[in-house]
Amino acid sequence: MFTGIVEEIGEVVGVRESAEVVVLTVRGRTVTSDARHGDSIAVNGVCLTVVDPDGSTDGTFTVELVPETLKRTSLSAVATGARVNLERAMPVTGRLGGHIVQGHVDGVATLLSRTPGERSDELRFSLPPELARYVVEKGSIAVDGVSLTVAGVTSDSFVVALIPTTLSHTTLGLREAGDTVNLEADVVAKYVERLAAGYVGGDRPTDAVAVGEEARAR
Repeated sequence: MFTGIVEEIGEVVGVRESAEVVVLTVRGRTVTSDARHGDSIAVNGVCLTVVDPDGSTDGTFTVELVPETLKRTSLSAVATGARVNLERAMPVTGRLGGHIVQGHVDGVATLLSRTPGERSDELRFSLPPELARYVVEKGSIAVDGVSLTVAGVTSDSFVVALIPTTLSHTTLGLREAGDTVNLEADVVAKYVERLAAGYVGGDRPTDAVAVGEEARAR
């Protein structure tokens, strides 16, 4: 699990294909300081498994992108030299500074416009139809792995406001109109939808009925 608080901006230093897998080598000296084989690191919001940590020498680590990842995320178009947001998995004793981020991307969006302010920027992104029901004003969303608060939402777009720290410490400060980003909706909203589905139309899930009958029996 992650929090959406980016630890550093890394750089993709190698991209190669190996059968159906794309192998990325990424440089990030902070996240590799204690990285071990099998650890999870979020790269632009995508939870990936470290297969070759080499932080003790040049601060790089290697991950593999399987077809599912290539199909569902913007990493399918990543190239050598690309800047990426990096975050290590949160330890059990860590602080949840952003919101619960799984690193399981729900969709890809496009940056539609950027409105610079004196110290902050407003960014408007497209909103895929299948994700619209999970995005609410003042709710949380992860954009390229960055935990953000939704400032406004329409049926097909949403707006976020970036503070100076976010602009300088994440790749969102570098994004231009037309760029694609990874989106992850708030997992709490998805679980609520799933649990509530059994009540739609007056029906109750089987488990709920059983619990109710047991309570009445007492």
